[in-house]
Amino acid sequence: MKDQQMITLPHLTNDVVRQAKKTKLCAYSVALEGWRRGLNLKWYTKDSEHFQDMVIFGVNPPGRLFSLSSGEHTHYFFRTRGDKVTNEAVEIGSDKDETKRYLLNQDVPCPIGKLFNGEHSDEDVVQQASEEIQYPLVIKPVDGSLGNGVITNIRNDEELYHALNYVRSELGYQDIIAERYITGEEYRVYVIEDQVVAAYNRVPANVVGDGEHTIEQLINRKNKERRKNARLHSCLIEVDIEITEFIEKAGYNYDSIPEEGELIYLREKTNVSSGGDPIDVTDTIPTEIKEVAVKSLKAVPGLYHGGVDIIYDENTGIPPVVIELNPTAQIGGILYPSEGKARDIPKAIVDYYFPETKGIDTSKSKVYFDLNAVLEPLTDRSAVEVEVSDAPDGKLYARKYTLKGRVRRNSFHQWMKEQAQSLGLHGYVQRSLKDEVEVVVAGTSREKVREFRELLNNPPKKVKIRQIESDRYEDPIKIGFEIDEPYNPKSFKSLGSAIYNMERELHKSQKRKDKLEKEIDKIVNSTSWRTTGRIRYVSNRVKGTIKSR
Repeated sequence: MKDQQMITLPHLTNDVVRQAKKTKLCAYSVALEGWRRGLNLKWYTKDSEHFQDMVIFGVNPPGRLFSLSSGEHTHYFFRTRGDKVTNEAVEIGSDKDETKRYLLNQDVPCPIGKLFNGEHSDEDVVQQASEEIQYPLVIKPVDGSLGNGVITNIRNDEELYHALNYVRSELGYQDIIAERYITGEEYRVYVIEDQVVAAYNRVPANVVGDGEHTIEQLINRKNKERRKNARLHSCLIEVDIEITEFIEKAGYNYDSIPEEGELIYLREKTNVSSGGDPIDVTDTIPTEIKEVAVKSLKAVPGLYHGGVDIIYDENTGIPPVVIELNPTAQIGGILYPSEGKARDIPKAIVDYYFPETKGIDTSKSKVYFDLNAVLEPLTDRSAVEVEVSDAPDGKLYARKYTLKGRVRRNSFHQWMKEQAQSLGLHGYVQRSLKDEVEVVVAGTSREKVREFRELLNNPPKKVKIRQIESDRYEDPIKIGFEIDEPYNPKSFKSLGSAIYNMERELHKSQKRKDKLEKEIDKIVNSTSWRTTGRIRYVSNRVKGTIKSR
């Protein structure tokens, strides 16, 4: 498994989803799939009337609420959860104690546990949990998420008091659940009705020794790799008290140098958001886990799709145990796993809500839209909903032209943008630091692309094109047309000089202002100013009277 490479989805490359971070990634991937199929796409703020009756949370800044429409119907989505999932199901899934009650009613295996609210003192929790549930234990907030406040493998009273102080006093979660700690592999399984769409093994944050680098250095090296992953770049291994205490218990510190091939776990909990590794196991997961996952979803009325968290150790003979349901599950971990094959959950979700579009294959689509630009009216609160322009319909033809010569004039780049837009083409102009520019144009009409190329034979005056190189363009295409400027050290130097000069002028202005204020104070506080006050008052009254006439 460790030698396995990640196989990404060709239509969801890092470039395509670069602007979609964390839970925005979930929403954007589903919205993009529907948009590419020709569905009408709109984005909303939480103030939209369409979401007043839907359970939503964490929707600011915008980018988590959207709708997809066909000619027949419209569905509204919060991240990966669509409006077929009922509010009642969401509320049950968000309450861990209530979830367990529904699961046990349908004979779904769950860990033995007990709810403790804010009226229970820490002493009450320790006494009852140690006697009725017994060690080792897990404690978790009733309404926590992303692994926040989950403390596992608590082995005695001292560790339980320490965990309670952290969860209740430092994190502020008063209502908690204490459960029997279950050993085994932990899985996130995504289910849509009777079908397991994807599954991945959630491995706790870890590093592998090479006999040369310290644990701290290995963490930094691993984070460098995680930054290259569209999902994991926002889930770096953050060094904190939890990691410090965990590795110290194992006899290590940050300066320890593990031997080559030695696996060092950094945390007990497995959440990807806290540095865990998502490893795809969709094709190899035991049948028992799939059956329990489907049964778990059916145990909650109105929960037609979502994530199921399961612990299973096939060596014990104990059936898979469900530890949590996620009606609004994040899917980034399976779209961009650390190892294995990415699974197209967005396709499965859109298939479920718009079965009439199942025949439309977007796996080769390279077109996408600028998420930040689309969301700007929502972000600055000038609108509560925005509609995305339709995706180009049909096969996309794209060419890259490298123009050499006297081609760096801004007016020329603007001219190329206008020509491309008039032909209905998408792409960009990329300024180079040399005497050349790169131009990419794409559209569903091969003739329009050729027409743009012909226009380059007659550029505006003062533009001299010595050579045009033409190549096929295979990378994703963002709709619209942009003029992009690369990093230019000289420009930044000039900009720095300009800022310096402005600061000098501001400093001079401030000195002049201070001097003027001193002169004014001197006049106002002078004897002559005070003694002529009555004269100025009468004079102003007279001027006002004359002006009114």
